[in-house]
Amino acid sequence: MTHGMRTDTYPPYLDGGGRDWRDTASRYALLPLRVFLGVTFIYAGLDKLTDSAFMKDGGAGSIGDTMRAVRDSSAIPALVDLALKNPVGFGYAIAFGELAVGIGVLVGLLTRLAALGGALISLSLWLTVSWSAEPYYYGNDLPYLMAWLPFVLAGAPVLSLDAVLRKRRRESAGGLA
Repeated sequence: MTHGMRTDTYPPYLDGGGRDWRDTASRYALLPLRVFLGVTFIYAGLDKLTDSAFMKDGGAGSIGDTMRAVRDSSAIPALVDLALKNPVGFGYAIAFGELAVGIGVLVGLLTRLAALGGALISLSLWLTVSWSAEPYYYGNDLPYLMAWLPFVLAGAPVLSLDAVLRKRRRESAGGLA
């Protein structure tokens, strides 16, 4: 034992009032990813809704031309064919889906459901739009799919409306007993 030498590995002010700082860091570890995904999906939805070229059946930058361009190189051409029955409707569905997912995840309301929606959007885009990217890690939709999975499993346990609602339910259940 050495006298006068500190042996702890972290400053005591990080202790969080008796709680190990690593536990606190673990609780908040997914928060930056949650904020990133929420903001990104909100931005993606708004970008689609405000892009005059995107919400069209045809023309440069349109959802219709994009879907026709990726049809033969997609993993599931039938999925693209389904979208091509009404490309503008599909574009609006994706845009509003991205908005709902982004808002839900950002505020932490029905987070698991919102994350499942984000995972399904990312999966459908991976199997269609970015399927032909070579090597596969050049496509961005697969990493988004993987980034959604922790939220499907864990939800948003901190700084979320889900956590507030969960706490209220616990308190009201405890008050009834």
